Amino acid sequence: MIAILGAGGAIGNELAALLAEKKTPFRLVGRNPQPVGGAEVFSADLSDPQQTVAAVSGATVVCLLVGLKYDLATWKELWPRIMANTIEACKQTRAKLIFFDNVYMYGRVDGPMTEQTPYAPCSKKGAIRAEVATTLMGEVAAGNLVAMIARSADFYGPSSANSVPNALVFEPFAKAATASWLVNALVPHSFTFTPDAARGVAMLAERDTAWNQVWHLPTFPAPPTGKEFIGMAAAEFGVRPKYRVLSRPLLRAAGLFDPRIRESYEMLYQSDAPYLFDASKFAAEFGFAGTPYSEGIRITAESYRRGQEEKR
Repeated sequence: MIAILGAGGAIGNELAALLAEKKTPFRLVGRNPQPVGGAEVFSADLSDPQQTVAAVSGATVVCLLVGLKYDLATWKELWPRIMANTIEACKQTRAKLIFFDNVYMYGRVDGPMTEQTPYAPCSKKGAIRAEVATTLMGEVAAGNLVAMIARSADFYGPSSANSVPNALVFEPFAKAATASWLVNALVPHSFTFTPDAARGVAMLAERDTAWNQVWHLPTFPAPPTGKEFIGMAAAEFGVRPKYRVLSRPLLRAAGLFDPRIRESYEMLYQSDAPYLFDASKFAAEFGFAGTPYSEGIRITAESYRRGQEEKR
């Protein structure tokens, strides 16, 4: 059985749907998990060691997909604790652990990000992610745990309302409004399609030789620039590709009034230069390079149109 810690998020929902379709037994764990496709549901606070052990008991594979509030103080307090609790729970129950991670720990990278890219965080949140990833793989190196890191680029897709492309591009175009882009729309930016991320996690979990490594989840190569991404999305909605670029000064001022923007400001280095995520290791091993951007954008736009129709 697979236990999904952090049920209800964009990747957790996609993974749950995939496992239900495959009739793979799974358990959804969260503070208030909602039942999906006959899955077990288990309410737990993963900052509590005993509750974490109970949440993973009986699972052969644990997927740590927790999405904490985007707040530095919360991350400092909870990420190390949740990672420590999950590691200890998996050690006690002999479960294998997949940690769904991002790329914050790499910092600013000149060229493609690969699984061999050294950790050089240039943000406070990146330093926290480097700490928990290092802790996990340290346990693996010591022979205490069977685990892997499955890393994603920024993502987009159906039911991913909090992702930057969904919030700044798909949602406005669905309302025939003007899209936005962060800092620089003329540089390429990789995005992982959420169904691909979930599919990648499921494929990794089934491959015996994949464990005890870091993997970049399938993400289509040759990423578009922001302008090109916006153009493809506009075509799907049948609107003009109108957009505005949100500059650093504008975002700094907006952050005075919106804590979400304020917390995101330190990550803007990811948007002002090429952001290139290399998933060729996964493609070579599994024969899947990810969904082309044109198709992923079409599917995401269709999900917005379908949502609008259901509200009528």
